[in-house]
Amino acid sequence: MDFRLTEEQLAFQEAARTFANKEMAPYAQTWDENCIFPIETLRKAAALGLAGIYVRPEQGGSGLSRLEASLIFEELSTACISTAAYISIHNMVAWMIDTFGNPEQHQKWLPRLISMESFASYCLTEPSSGSDAASLKTKAIRDGNHYILNGEKAFISGGGASDIYVCMVRTGGEGSKGITALVVEKGTPGLSFGKKEKKMGWNSQPTTAVIFQDCRVPIINRLGEEGEGFKIAMRGLDGGRINIASCSLGGARACLEATTTYMKERSQFGKKLAEFEALQFRLADMATDLEAARLMVHRAAIKLQEGDTEAKVTCAMAKRFATDVGFRIANEALQLHGGYGYIKDYQIERFVRDLRVHQILEGTNEIMRLIIAQKLLEG
Repeated sequence: MDFRLTEEQLAFQEAARTFANKEMAPYAQTWDENCIFPIETLRKAAALGLAGIYVRPEQGGSGLSRLEASLIFEELSTACISTAAYISIHNMVAWMIDTFGNPEQHQKWLPRLISMESFASYCLTEPSSGSDAASLKTKAIRDGNHYILNGEKAFISGGGASDIYVCMVRTGGEGSKGITALVVEKGTPGLSFGKKEKKMGWNSQPTTAVIFQDCRVPIINRLGEEGEGFKIAMRGLDGGRINIASCSLGGARACLEATTTYMKERSQFGKKLAEFEALQFRLADMATDLEAARLMVHRAAIKLQEGDTEAKVTCAMAKRFATDVGFRIANEALQLHGGYGYIKDYQIERFVRDLRVHQILEGTNEIMRLIIAQKLLEG
């Protein structure tokens, strides 16, 4: 058991930190306030290999491990959680096509995704199926060499802006075994998008409904076989949970660092905030919780990379803990900033808003507890 990063991993971490500080941090507040989807910045990230982080090198990807991906997403999120999270989703879709696609699909979509010439979205949630994902209702009926899709996906990150949508649809009976994964391209007749949602956070990426009305999708766009879609979706989410947990680490770390600086500078009652023992204790707890969360996330990333049988539950534990801790640290940072924490100039409030949704997406933290409990009680 060696907790030290290799020289190569430290280099990846430093490259991501430099990119975040130079290309993201100076603009993140503007992206948030004006709901800007930063296409050119995303393509600069892709030029560094950040759009196919764990896609295989033979497919043009960076071929990095899940731990190295975690390091990268933590660094990016110290600058802009919302943009880092979109890059995470894009990477998940690229990995799903690399892992479950055939050579023709690799050739068709991966080069465009790895360069971010095309952007990608993951479509599972529906208006009536959130945590109960296996009850999704979007129907795909075979018609010759096509599927005809009817239904609606909800809260899709990148909706309307993305070019490629990996969609979970129902081709069979009720339950998870009736679900199939299809790639639907923007511009397909019958595909449309709802209004841009007005959100508490994650404002640098659009969120819309994805709507299918007699949408004809070629059978050759299917990932895997019919009935394998739910398995594919869940495999993608295991990695997504590590990524979003890593984004929580980065946001929390940025808030902790800002609070440490603020406490050294701000004076009340004749002395610096950093001199008050009660506030020192709160800062110490924030740092300790962040370190504990990071260790859990890194351990889960390694287990997922190795295909460990405990990976699913370990990912659930890491996601639950890191996203809860991340939000709590950011909220505590806002409190320690007092009124200034509530003002946008200090940007703490942006981190609080962006971090809150991490306890909901990629499986709510209540669902994470359910996964953990079922594992404990099985047999």
